[in-house]
Amino acid sequence: MSTTAIAPATISPRRSVPESIARPEYVDKPAPAPFTGNEVKDAETIEKIRIACRLAAQARDVVGEHVAPGVTTDELDRVGHEYLCDHGAYPSTLGYKGFPKSLCTSVNEVVCHGIPDARVLEDGDIVNIDITAYLNGVHGDTNATFLAGDVDEETRLLVERTREALERAIRAVKPGRRVNVVGRVIEAYARRFGYGVVREFTGHGIGTSFHSGLVIPHYDDPRFDDEIRPGMTFTIEPMLNLGTHEWVMWDDGWTVVTADGRPSAQFEHTLLVTNDGAEILTLP
Repeated sequence: MSTTAIAPATISPRRSVPESIARPEYVDKPAPAPFTGNEVKDAETIEKIRIACRLAAQARDVVGEHVAPGVTTDELDRVGHEYLCDHGAYPSTLGYKGFPKSLCTSVNEVVCHGIPDARVLEDGDIVNIDITAYLNGVHGDTNATFLAGDVDEETRLLVERTREALERAIRAVKPGRRVNVVGRVIEAYARRFGYGVVREFTGHGIGTSFHSGLVIPHYDDPRFDDEIRPGMTFTIEPMLNLGTHEWVMWDDGWTVVTADGRPSAQFEHTLLVTNDGAEILTLP
């Protein structure tokens, strides 16, 4: 694993989006409008979400193919930005509460919301690519952690097990259960390896709003007891750390890093609740 701590680097100017591409209502506003809809979506909206999610998954994987030592995270942002725009979608993070880039690149000890910049990926780094497509009035959100070069076994296992934690949580989604079953499954699995489970950043309802009011925790918390119902669409996106679950935020107001400087990994899918489980929408 890279032994140098992640530090801020130069951020390039904001990339432009063709005028023909529809923007979310929140772009360059202090915050999005409050969500007032239903967490259970109608068939037409679900089909739109399915299309946006498929595009986001394709963009995630295209960006992931460019992860390698010597590549800057800003270059990864360029790849994702151009892919979404070329397919008629707006990068949901661009201009969201002032976020300056079209995806998040969270390297090594960065837990989430890393801003793409001039830092060059080093051999042994891991980098999470978090990308969301806004298309036909809805969002599709996904992320995955990719390996740059030769990653040490302890960190590689963290990445593999974080993916497994997500898959186990998805299998636990059933109509009639409460959303805290998701966190219960993730936390129980992570505890087997002594991993820290980040608590303050959660999964969320998604659709016409980037983030609805629905909270999907990644640790066991009985306060989150919304009933899982067919037609709901939401994300599960666990962040597991090799060390403590605690974190600190940089002065940029976005970049979250582990408090002990040890690596963090994350995976995310957008799901549709079906009559007997969950359909993963963010598959290419």
